[in-house]
Amino acid sequence: MTLFTIDEVRKSFTNGEVKEEILKGINLSLREGEITALVGASGSGKSTLLTISAGLQPTSDGQVIFEGKNMTTMSSEQVRKVRASKFGFVFQFAHLVPFLTVEEQLMLMLDVSESRLKKHEQKEEVNRILKLVGMDHRKNSYPNLLSGGEKQRVAIARAIIHKPKVLFADEPTASLDSKRSKDVMLLIRELTKTLNITTLMVTHDEEMLSYADQIIKMSDGLILQNVD
Repeated sequence: MTLFTIDEVRKSFTNGEVKEEILKGINLSLREGEITALVGASGSGKSTLLTISAGLQPTSDGQVIFEGKNMTTMSSEQVRKVRASKFGFVFQFAHLVPFLTVEEQLMLMLDVSESRLKKHEQKEEVNRILKLVGMDHRKNSYPNLLSGGEKQRVAIARAIIHKPKVLFADEPTASLDSKRSKDVMLLIRELTKTLNITTLMVTHDEEMLSYADQIIKMSDGLILQNVD
């Protein structure tokens, strides 16, 4: 089932008298329970496409349709609420709060997403998610005691704790070695399938493409190839 549709999306910037087109009319459909990977050289527009899809910056033209609603016509507050409740984010670096334990990182995310769970229910959910990503034994640890792979697992747990519909992953394995990269991608793929999440991922690592259901190759703001 298609959850997310990007319809003729364009993005341009004006630098003095020069207009630079970053995206030149992108059309893309994202399906539930699938990973879509955006690949291409630096400057191809893939990160811009991800941030526009996530409502982190506006389009210059075109529409982003999520659950049948046009996000490009929503107010900034409406978009913020969609991001907080429906979207999860994983970046190249885990960006964990250094003075919070693993458990507290996830509890904070539940607060930000305005979870309706009671406190004891939140703790139960945190324990469940940490077990799901294999980090329940580290729930009382601080980030400085975690390995790079463990930090990314916590970041993924934090991204899915509020049951998002869409997971945005921007170079999620770029800071990891080969083994940890594969472990993290296996985890993202497993969670995408079991939780029926729609995952949009930017990557430079071609080895990670084997985990994707759809591969979008971009160049100069255009889609060159769509591989299912």
